[in-house]
Amino acid sequence: MTGGRPLPAGRNGLALVGAQLPAAVLLGAAGPVALRGHDGMLHCAALLAAWPVVLLIAELVRNRGRRTLADVLTVRTRRRPVRIAAGISSVAVSVLYLAAQLAAAGSLAALLPSGTGADGAVVRGCAVAAAGALAALCVLQGGMRAVTRLQLAAAVLLTAGALALVSPVLLGHGADPAALLAEAGPGGSGPAPGSPVPGAGQGWAARLDLAGLTLALVLGTAGLPHVLARLRTVPTARAARHSVVWAAGLTGLLVPAAVVLGPGAAAPEAVRAAAGAGGAAPGTGTLPSGPVVAAVAAAVLVTASAAAAGALLAAAVSAVHDLRGPAVRHRDRDRPPRSDAAAVRRAAVAVVAAAVALVLPAGAPDALLLAGTAFAVAASAHLPVLLYSLFWRRFTARGALWTLYGGLASVVLLTLLSPAVSGGPQALLPERDFALFPLSNPAPVSVPLGFLAGWLGSRLSPGQVDATGHARAEVLALTGAGAR
Repeated sequence: MTGGRPLPAGRNGLALVGAQLPAAVLLGAAGPVALRGHDGMLHCAALLAAWPVVLLIAELVRNRGRRTLADVLTVRTRRRPVRIAAGISSVAVSVLYLAAQLAAAGSLAALLPSGTGADGAVVRGCAVAAAGALAALCVLQGGMRAVTRLQLAAAVLLTAGALALVSPVLLGHGADPAALLAEAGPGGSGPAPGSPVPGAGQGWAARLDLAGLTLALVLGTAGLPHVLARLRTVPTARAARHSVVWAAGLTGLLVPAAVVLGPGAAAPEAVRAAAGAGGAAPGTGTLPSGPVVAAVAAAVLVTASAAAAGALLAAAVSAVHDLRGPAVRHRDRDRPPRSDAAAVRRAAVAVVAAAVALVLPAGAPDALLLAGTAFAVAASAHLPVLLYSLFWRRFTARGALWTLYGGLASVVLLTLLSPAVSGGPQALLPERDFALFPLSNPAPVSVPLGFLAGWLGSRLSPGQVDATGHARAEVLALTGAGAR
């Protein structure tokens, strides 16, 4: 709902793209293609392959959900601990995703003034602060309506910018895509030494790391709180399905553009510098100065802010709706709706402050690491609990708790022990070395652990199986009867 009115499927699909793809296309797809060549194209395939997974649950989530992931789960297991666990996990994913968008905006903006003499660190800090402020302003002043409009604008800018950049890149290679892809080669321009980019280096660990981030992108999209929230802004379950089809169609246009822009980032030194700052800016080596740079900077700010605003609103709503105590929620039932909106605004300010504080002190944090961690948590905790809750009759409250906490804890622990945090010159803590886990993205381990934890927890609590709750949830998921 946007301002109380359902959103048409086509516009909601565009908003889904504006909420999901800005950093993924600008940083997570074009960058790895430039850095890793054909290997990096796995990221592009993952962006498109994620939407069928979303399509699998779109109608059921729309019918069962009200506001948050916790609402979808507690239709079956009406227990406070499950709501709290879902709220904690949702806020954690949203803060990580929000921080990734801010870091991406800072990294990309820092590359723009390379020929103007401006200080990159200052530009990066200003871009992070500006993107965070714009996202917060949308949430504070307009709520979901303003966030939707910003996401629609981001989708339009993203599409227009991609087309504007693809044309000169192709013309510069004789309008021959085959020659362009041949230039990318199997190894691209190569990552900077010690780069935390997944797939950097040689050996089984590098290949598994690349596959891990791809797995997180494919499975994690369906579990992102702001994506789930967009499925509930349409009038019917059929419209939710059509929204995902629209989003997949536009992604199918943008992903080939990312494949072209990756090898089109023809300045090796700029690409290598970007690798150490969290990605590769598509086409920065061929961008002229002046108005074009200003337009690119404005587009980066708007698109990053659109994705950040969606994650910010999802985190604030989950914090207010899921994590407040029962006494506070009962007391607020008799208050006017604006009191609940005020609580969401206060939560939004706290969340954006936490994300900015996470990004700015780190200087140039790896946006791909932050985004990959968010996707890994969504794939390891949210998607398993959703699939179990929607399709497994014997799923229990203990299984939900073990899935949520197990998936979240495994991702956090394995990421802290990964080479992306310590043990290398481009790690977050380069002077320390406590890397015990070889992968930068833990999805190959954490996703099976999340599913295993849910299965094991349910098997060990057969007395918690609620056949009536499952029947009620199944009717609601299939018909939407009684959904609000």
